[in-house]
Amino acid sequence: MMDETRPARPDRAARRRDPVRMYKELLAARVPEALASRYAPPSPCISVCKIDPDSSLCYGCLRTLEEIGVWANSDDDEKRAVWSKIAQRLEAAP
Repeated sequence: MMDETRPARPDRAARRRDPVRMYKELLAARVPEALASRYAPPSPCISVCKIDPDSSLCYGCLRTLEEIGVWANSDDDEKRAVWSKIAQRLEAAP
């Protein structure tokens, strides 16, 4: 018997069918904290390292290869700028 008071759970099967949507949801949830970070913003990497040949962006973190390559040597302001670009890319994404 199903408990009618429990909130509906997200459709896991649908998420498995559309992993890119799930990656974008995970990334979008991290944007506000990263932009507001007082210290070094965290890496946007979610360990899904595959480049979309159409957009030249990583499916997991929505960064270019150049942004990924310079991340470790970037200062905090440069990292926030990348997070801002990620936020813009998320807003523009279908």
